[in-house]
Amino acid sequence: MSGLLRDAMNKTLVRNSHGQVVEGIGRAIVSGKYPPGTILPRDEELAGQFGVSRTVLREAMKTLSAKGMIVARTRVGTRVCDRQDWNLFDAEVLVWHLDDSVDITFLNQLYEMRLTMEPAAAAMAARRSTADEIKVLYAHAEAMRTAEDDKAFALADLALHRAITKASGNVFMHSVGTLIEAALLTTFRLSSPASEPATQRDVSATHLRIVEAIARRDPDAAKQAMRDVILYGQRRISGTDI
Repeated sequence: MSGLLRDAMNKTLVRNSHGQVVEGIGRAIVSGKYPPGTILPRDEELAGQFGVSRTVLREAMKTLSAKGMIVARTRVGTRVCDRQDWNLFDAEVLVWHLDDSVDITFLNQLYEMRLTMEPAAAAMAARRSTADEIKVLYAHAEAMRTAEDDKAFALADLALHRAITKASGNVFMHSVGTLIEAALLTTFRLSSPASEPATQRDVSATHLRIVEAIARRDPDAAKQAMRDVILYGQRRISGTDI
């Protein structure tokens, strides 16, 4: 777990100087303060703005470069890269987008990616999961049903989805975890199912259907059950029928 959802629910994240610079510049880029193609202010100015040493600033710039957001050019300066070059699977880049504004187009594209990958992961899990992995899936589904608050429900929901990608037996499915976490974070910010007992029961039941299909070794049913869960979440965040 990247911690994105956990930190948002706890609201206790404390960043060091490096993290503050990365977040400050990263959010400024995502918000459009520094649009693609822009040359960032000189190092001296940025270091002064954040009150950090040149060493800390350089390390922060390396982190943003690794995220695909900036590129340094000799005698030119540090340029903001085109958005298509940004690593949108990166947890921080995703949360900066989600915190900047509720962009329905961006959220729908996020759900499109989930619909492409998670139903396939559920089908793989139906074919490959072990008995112990299925027990874990049932435990997470039960934790969703019995969760007593928003935080417990959100973390159980995430744990179930992450366990399904793990049970798929495909290591590339692990990269989907950040997308799942970002989508769930947005959903719970807008309206947590745990806020209404009837909704919590319904959402828990739909997730249990995924687990039951996996336990029956029914890939098609697992795929459809996962698709139904994701589409329901998409409808909740968009307020429209998909």
